[in-house]
Amino acid sequence: MCGLSGEIRFDGGRPDTDAVRRMNDRLAPRGPDGEGLWSRGPVALGHRRLKIIDLSERGAQPMTDGGGTADSATVTGVFNGCLYNYRELRQELRRLGHRFVSTSDTEVLIKAYLQWGTACVDRFYGMFAFALNDHRTGQLVLGRDRLGIKPLYLAAAPGRLRFASSLPALLAAGDVDTSIDPVALHQYLTWHATVAAPRTILRGVTKLPPATVRVIEPDGTHRDHRYWQPSYTRRPEHHGMSPDEWRDAVLEALRVAVRRRMVADVPVGVLLSGGLDSSLIVALLAEEGQRDLATFSVGFESGGGEEGDEFRYSRLMAEQFATDHHELMVPSTEVSDALDSAVAAMAEPMVSHDVIAFHLLSQKVAEHVKVVQSGQGADEVFAGYHWYPKLAVPDRERAADAYAEAYFDRTHADLARIVQPHMLPGEDVSDRFVREHMAAPGAETALDAALRLDTHVMLVDDPVKRVDNMTMDWGLEARVPFLDHELVELAAACPPELKLAHGGKGVLKEAGRKLLPAEVVDRPKGYFPVPAIKHMAGPVLDRVRDALDAPEAKARGIFREEYVARLLAAPDEHRTRRGANGLWQVALLELWLQKHGIR
Repeated sequence: MCGLSGEIRFDGGRPDTDAVRRMNDRLAPRGPDGEGLWSRGPVALGHRRLKIIDLSERGAQPMTDGGGTADSATVTGVFNGCLYNYRELRQELRRLGHRFVSTSDTEVLIKAYLQWGTACVDRFYGMFAFALNDHRTGQLVLGRDRLGIKPLYLAAAPGRLRFASSLPALLAAGDVDTSIDPVALHQYLTWHATVAAPRTILRGVTKLPPATVRVIEPDGTHRDHRYWQPSYTRRPEHHGMSPDEWRDAVLEALRVAVRRRMVADVPVGVLLSGGLDSSLIVALLAEEGQRDLATFSVGFESGGGEEGDEFRYSRLMAEQFATDHHELMVPSTEVSDALDSAVAAMAEPMVSHDVIAFHLLSQKVAEHVKVVQSGQGADEVFAGYHWYPKLAVPDRERAADAYAEAYFDRTHADLARIVQPHMLPGEDVSDRFVREHMAAPGAETALDAALRLDTHVMLVDDPVKRVDNMTMDWGLEARVPFLDHELVELAAACPPELKLAHGGKGVLKEAGRKLLPAEVVDRPKGYFPVPAIKHMAGPVLDRVRDALDAPEAKARGIFREEYVARLLAAPDEHRTRRGANGLWQVALLELWLQKHGIR
């Protein structure tokens, strides 16, 4: 929930509260229920609130411990997300002598920091990004959850640092270096638009990595602490577990994860595609006693010989569990208009077609509920994608090559023919990044290493970011039980062959058989297809042509003109190695830059 922003000065000056206010205004969709601005000394904090826990004004932010007076204040903070175990933590903190004036998880976070310092994050179950100004030391403490579910962007300049829940908010503050980072561009074009933390596509903006606490001193120096990284190895405590025992352990961990994400002072719904992952969430919520659960699905008109919806599966689940089900069918004529609004909501460029679906679906869902659970993340955590069997190579020396063959959209040589020479790094930086991650200790097999890379890098900066951006643009909080950190730890230890079984997600499918009809468990993997984008047709193609023909696109000079001309001459023919539309990837970057006023 919510959006945060702020500035800290290191040069003795006062923070620019007008800049923080502009960031706050840009974050308004993330927090339509309230706003706040606080400044003291070199620090200013801004907040936009989405009321989900403690709906009273006692939960408003920025929040100051100690009654809010200058003499008694110890910590002032802003927080985005949810601590699912905040009630248990509040009871523990009360026993330790802390007093509370609200029932909010924000106050629990601040008291936890006062009690345990930066180690408080080890006790949090949830998704979060926060900024705490410790008045006792002058430090600014930034933190991000283990899987990077909640974002935190940073823009440094001489004498100051600004931070916000979205990159466009930092742009609204002004004075940002908006030139393209060639390394980030290389990753974008290689990894299906993913740019790994701390980079973004812009030189002047970075992002705090997941599972990281950063302590910034009054002089501007800082230190980072990565507080979590599960081991992708077989562990002694799991020795001798049978496949059935693994199935039961996974189901119980998922049951706990779903139960945790029911915590709210408002109703919680589900984004129901009808696939295994979201169907399991619905089944487990029904098992917990949820009645008239609100579920939501989206579909598109067929095109290019491809079906655009999977309503028959979501209807099957809605009927079986008697949910209050809602369907949204989007005509192809509306996709072009939806495209522009979705691009405006992107904190970074995203090329997956389902970004449009999530944005449209979120708009409808927000009319009914403020919180939903989503099945995002299960494919990376439990090896659900079709390329994972190719990565189970016995020779660890071949692991990085297998990953590149299965996952990369383009090779370094391909990029040399696509981008202008000044935009191409001198080496294959994307391949080097993957090789370093695949070779790092803590992964037992090649597939373990690949799943670690996907879960902690690729997932964070593509699917997870996509869901957060599209839902929060409508003031809707999405919770992702498959990224519960205890479930991820268990999945990391699970033998790879159990995850690869039955065409992928084998252990999860076995868990599903205990709750779901076989038709759902054994169905082919589905996606949110958007034929008008996949096949570059109609008004979408017109919009793409306009973006690439715009004077700012030509002046920017990212791509070779002859390459862009070939793409436009045959819009549906140029496919990447992963089968993505090459024109769409190129055009989406330019659409995003233009939509956010970057020249």
